[in-house]
Amino acid sequence: MGNEKVKTANNSRRAWTPSRLRWAIALLPALLSAPLSAQVSLCTVVEMAQQNSSTVRLADADVKKAQAALAQTQDAYIPNFVIGSQVGYSHGFPTGQPSVGSATMQSLVFSYSQRQYTKAARAGLEAANLNLKDAREQVALEASTTYIELDTVNTELAAARQQESFAADLLRIEEQRAEAGVDSHLDLLQSRLKAAQITLQTRHLETRAATLAKQLAVLTGLPVASILPDHASIPDIPAVTGDQVPRSLPGVDSAGSLARSKQLQAHGDDLAWRRPQIGFGAVYNYDSNELNSYSTYYNHFTPNNVSFGIQVSVPFFDFSLRAKAKVSAAEALRAKVEAEQAQRQNDVQIATLAGSLRELDAQAEIASLKQQIADEQLKSVLAQMELGNGASTGANAQPQLTPKAEQLARIDERQDFEDALDAGFDLSKARLNLLRALGHMGDWLSELGQKQP
Repeated sequence: MGNEKVKTANNSRRAWTPSRLRWAIALLPALLSAPLSAQVSLCTVVEMAQQNSSTVRLADADVKKAQAALAQTQDAYIPNFVIGSQVGYSHGFPTGQPSVGSATMQSLVFSYSQRQYTKAARAGLEAANLNLKDAREQVALEASTTYIELDTVNTELAAARQQESFAADLLRIEEQRAEAGVDSHLDLLQSRLKAAQITLQTRHLETRAATLAKQLAVLTGLPVASILPDHASIPDIPAVTGDQVPRSLPGVDSAGSLARSKQLQAHGDDLAWRRPQIGFGAVYNYDSNELNSYSTYYNHFTPNNVSFGIQVSVPFFDFSLRAKAKVSAAEALRAKVEAEQAQRQNDVQIATLAGSLRELDAQAEIASLKQQIADEQLKSVLAQMELGNGASTGANAQPQLTPKAEQLARIDERQDFEDALDAGFDLSKARLNLLRALGHMGDWLSELGQKQP
């Protein structure tokens, strides 16, 4: 019976009066002409963000470049084949070979340096692939965080609009009480202040939601009006801790592979001026005596001529190669230091996130308890409004609660609800960042794909 009375009271304040009905009819064409937003799953947003990301495309271009570099080092052992022609007139003693058509072939047979260059190219390709994976994970993290935040803000915005409705009812009740002389003008001003603060908070949430939607639109390439998060598509984020053993992180592994590639490159350049190399070459010429007097000066002229052989190069004094080796060694040292620095930075990030996560976990628990207490207090207020305080007479009797107390309790419950949502998002964001720092981001992305309908 008590619940029925509450519903009747609420409905009496929001009844469909003729003025409200006319307002709704006037608003209907605008609502029908407005663009409809369809829910977009988190998996779809992440995939589109990865496809649309310039960082991912640049990393993919680096992979293709590394593949071509590896093929170039391997193809040095494959003989090339070049066909050409040199036709010209000469008078007197011939200054060149009267070649009408020629074909040349050459390749590398053996080189100490080339073996190191090939290993360096393989390590470079591995580094490029790991860098691509790291870029995709970073974009997925950014898109997921923005998506979850937008979903949270939309829920907070709905609660804030409920607060606006409660604040409007509170202000109306306070105006009536002030006119009746029950409350002072100060109480009325405080109610107006609370309503204005709630309105400001609502506008802040609206701006925040619009900004997040724009960020997702930029990340994915989707129209802003078409982005509406689907809460059911967000998988649970594991409650990770900094005590877990970190896996290999693609960004750190990429720096290590790049350092190894630079070291192999430096070793190859060092061997270039210390070790010999062997090459193969072959030449075919078709000569003609029609446009010159070649046969006048040379006996035994033949049109078809072939030569081939092995070339052995032994460097003795080549200071440019020695200087190049020193440059490569310096670059290798720098890459090694950068790889060590990346590992140390990731270790520091894990420790920082682990400490922040413990604090955020406690804050989320406190916010959740406050929201539960506010919910229980609201239920208590509603029950007392329905049934009375049970002690209407006597010196220690509590005063009967008024509709003003009901609206204040509703406003406080919605505020604690919003605070709990904010604390929960901060906790989720920290967990996602720690997942990535520990190298577990791939597992969560796999689970994200399974949530795709």
